[in-house]
Amino acid sequence: MALGAAKLGFQIPSFSSNPAPFLRPKSIKPFPRLNGRRSPMISSSLVEQQDISFTDSESRLLEALLGIQGRGRAASPQQLRDVEDAVQALEAMKGVLDPTSTDLIEGRWQLIFTTRPGTASPIQRTFVGVDFFKIFQEVYLRTDDPRVSNIVKFSDAIGELKVEAAAKIKDGKRILFRFDRAAFSFKFLPFKVPYPVPFRLLGDEAKGWLDTTYLSQNGNIRISRGNKGTTFVLQKKIEPRQKLLSAISVGTGIKEAIDELVSLYQSEVDLEPETLEGEWQLLWASQSEDESWSSIIANGLKGSQIVKRGGHLENQVDVFPNFKLQAIGNLIKEPESNSYSVMIHNGAISAGALRFPLNIENKFNMDLLYIDKKIRITRGSKNILFVHLRLTKS
Repeated sequence: MALGAAKLGFQIPSFSSNPAPFLRPKSIKPFPRLNGRRSPMISSSLVEQQDISFTDSESRLLEALLGIQGRGRAASPQQLRDVEDAVQALEAMKGVLDPTSTDLIEGRWQLIFTTRPGTASPIQRTFVGVDFFKIFQEVYLRTDDPRVSNIVKFSDAIGELKVEAAAKIKDGKRILFRFDRAAFSFKFLPFKVPYPVPFRLLGDEAKGWLDTTYLSQNGNIRISRGNKGTTFVLQKKIEPRQKLLSAISVGTGIKEAIDELVSLYQSEVDLEPETLEGEWQLLWASQSEDESWSSIIANGLKGSQIVKRGGHLENQVDVFPNFKLQAIGNLIKEPESNSYSVMIHNGAISAGALRFPLNIENKFNMDLLYIDKKIRITRGSKNILFVHLRLTKS
């Protein structure tokens, strides 16, 4: 498990290992406009505090990456095309010249996205895509012992696996490496546990190279490609929307990430109902576990939500293939506010081509706390918080 997850940016040797590298996005500008209105922006004070800024091309990559699960494992063909187009555009711009010769490449990088060629091992394909673990790469080339290390962080409470390689700069973009040691660091043990791989016996399998094909001018985004053709996107610092999605993936710090993002919402224009139009997938809700099915459907506590022109609303829960529960209603915007009245007036069970009516009625208020092209945060009845990801625009 740990072996595959640690294959960040290059191969971690084992008796059946395959090398792989990685890459990552960079600085950000104001979020795109929605329906002619500017969506929420990262305030200048926060940008200065976090030293995060992005060019238009880098923002395009970030937008393409938002919502992709498992660092690329669950990406759709269209999402992969969007990411590859954004990656190629950045690579064509070059970024920092001779990235291996600058201090900007040094430090700890978080893996955001990776492609995995067919030669990758089953373990690598499985665990690099596991959202529960954060994966990092450390690059330190200007020391007496230059190293590149891949790190799988299981959690703050458990610890991490660190696989290290002796590194050497070949030219302005290529790093040569040879794995030579690895160990688990568990929080509950006062010593490290060696990772049992006989590096000295692996020969060429312990070697590889990693090309940095794009490094942002502020050193926050890196795109790398490895000797097996794998591409990686890495970042040193992630912006608030990425932080929220990462928190949802690992299941901790979600409300804190929501508070940070909502605090940046400084829109001076009331958002009209058209802003909400589209299909939204529920990523997270702070509901209790004892809700009835009728309450779950009516309040949108599971599944997806479709908002159409005129405020028509439909909550959907796919119970299993060809079996769907639906609640249908309307959104009515309250004057001079970002609050909405939600009225659910009927429902249905769909089983293939058959449709059976359900008696579902509910009325509650919904506050729109944050929205942009990809993310929506709302507060509903019982102060339940919702985070949705936009799938399509109606």
